[in-house]
Amino acid sequence: MEFDGKVALITGGANGIGAGVARALAELGARVVVADVDQERGKAVADEVDGVFTHCDVRDPESNQAAVGLAERQFGGLDIAVLNAGIATGFGLGEDFDPERYRTVMGVNLDGVVYGVNAALPALKRRGGGHIIATASMAGLVAMPLDPVYGANKAAVVGLVRALGPVLSADGVTVNAVCPSFAETAIITGFKDTIQAAGMPVMDVREVVDAFLAVLRRGKGGECWFVQSGRPSEPFAFGTPPGPRTADGERVAVRSDRLTTDQEA
Repeated sequence: MEFDGKVALITGGANGIGAGVARALAELGARVVVADVDQERGKAVADEVDGVFTHCDVRDPESNQAAVGLAERQFGGLDIAVLNAGIATGFGLGEDFDPERYRTVMGVNLDGVVYGVNAALPALKRRGGGHIIATASMAGLVAMPLDPVYGANKAAVVGLVRALGPVLSADGVTVNAVCPSFAETAIITGFKDTIQAAGMPVMDVREVVDAFLAVLRRGKGGECWFVQSGRPSEPFAFGTPPGPRTADGERVAVRSDRLTTDQEA
């Protein structure tokens, strides 16, 4: 994929990774819709990239639908949906557990991706295909003791992307996740000193943005690309867990639309 004339919707586009992706795509010729709850910063980014801003609470399905509708009205369609909105939790599952905050975090980090995919799909299909990228995290690939609920959110996003990949590829829609390690964004503010004291590098946002562009250009459906300091980004190689077998010992494979055995494959 190249980007001249493409239309991109970016949730969580007011700052950090979302703003970086908006700037990068605009520089490459894309028309950009910046969607965020932060009106002041979101509008500033949209003005900077000659795009448009829309207030979007990704926890609300109708808000996602409205953002996609704006992209189609303003620029004639939608080619790329970057589902990037995300927040940290700031609590665990012990005495500090906050049920209200938990629902907010789940709403932004997981529901926002589900609702974003649901809203974007019809528009992408009207264009004959397109690309959806969800911002996951290395916390979705490895254990995240500092923030276990955040890790659970991101692991769910990874699982969703892997499941959707083969299904939506048939419609010309490529779905991927980008899984960054710690980057210089607001989401690490509460524990930045801790990770730096442990010797963990904090990446510049541009390193993550470059991975997004690589995924858009080369990603295949269902891939989850890791982004780690000091090494090139590439799809994470998931191990194959033990699978089910029939009473006769044949392996049962899960295809995009049905179950098959080795003999049928």
